[in-house]
Amino acid sequence: MQHVEKKENIAKTNNVIPFIPTGDFYFAKGVESFRKRKFDRALKWLNKAVETAPNNPLYQCQMSIIYTETGAFHKANQILTKVLQATGDQYVDCYYLLANNYAHLGLLNDAKKFAVSYLDKEPNGDFSEDAKSLLQLIDIDDYDDDEDWDFEDEDELIVYQETVFHHLENKEWDKAITLLEEMIVLFPEHKTAQHEYTHALFFSGKQEEAIQRELELLEEDPNNLYSHTNLALFYFETKSEIEYQKHIRALLNIYPIHEQQKLRIATTFARTGFLEEAYTRFRMLDKSAVISHISYYRWYSMTAYRLGEPSKALSLWEEGCRRHPLLSEETGPWM
Repeated sequence: MQHVEKKENIAKTNNVIPFIPTGDFYFAKGVESFRKRKFDRALKWLNKAVETAPNNPLYQCQMSIIYTETGAFHKANQILTKVLQATGDQYVDCYYLLANNYAHLGLLNDAKKFAVSYLDKEPNGDFSEDAKSLLQLIDIDDYDDDEDWDFEDEDELIVYQETVFHHLENKEWDKAITLLEEMIVLFPEHKTAQHEYTHALFFSGKQEEAIQRELELLEEDPNNLYSHTNLALFYFETKSEIEYQKHIRALLNIYPIHEQQKLRIATTFARTGFLEEAYTRFRMLDKSAVISHISYYRWYSMTAYRLGEPSKALSLWEEGCRRHPLLSEETGPWM
């Protein structure tokens, strides 16, 4: 009798159909976490979905949107560019998502190109009004259809930007300089690279050359934000008080629309002793757009500590160390 029962139990067990999660299951879980703004968990689910179906562009696009929400715009753009390369015009929304990311990065020429491409291909699409608003926001009134560009160049530029960003954030000046010198030759229209080059040059020890180069850039564009942030910092470090005051005060009434530029001003104030102004600017930032920057945590925590908020400083520092383990190798703001 016991023998018969055991056989029946085995038969029942063998009839259980194991649950094998599919890419769609992981994708749905990822979207659910994303809607709850649990971005770390959403990325884990989306990574599993992509592992299950590496060629599914829908999974890749959703992952890029999560990266955008967390401020990792370069990473998001890498994914979107690969989707377009793999699928052609099948996922036209990628053009608008790229335009939006480039606008956040302050690369307005690139934002324009992608917004125009989206409207050309999908004039009545889901993002058409957003694309038109974006073009109005960056004060572009006419579509320049004559410029030729290809995704291989764009993809290469994104890789350069992402790698340079990593080196600059981690103060790896020599590595950044090497790549920036290549960028300036390959992509001369991207002026931001020239400002990043003088920044890296200054902190690698070539201060006079860096200042001279930045002054030349300022002469070409007297209202350039990056020239004023760089020169304020350079003159502060070299104790050139009159020149420093000229450039730091030029920044006091500038309130950019892009989070990366807002952060640049906030960190410049923090690094040069304008702590009250720095604190105000840090608090105005959209945190989700800047958490990929070590400098956000490094200088915001220092500012908070020096203004008498040690608990806030500690909280920022600990969060920064969790997101950017290399930060933990630095001394905290209280040292």
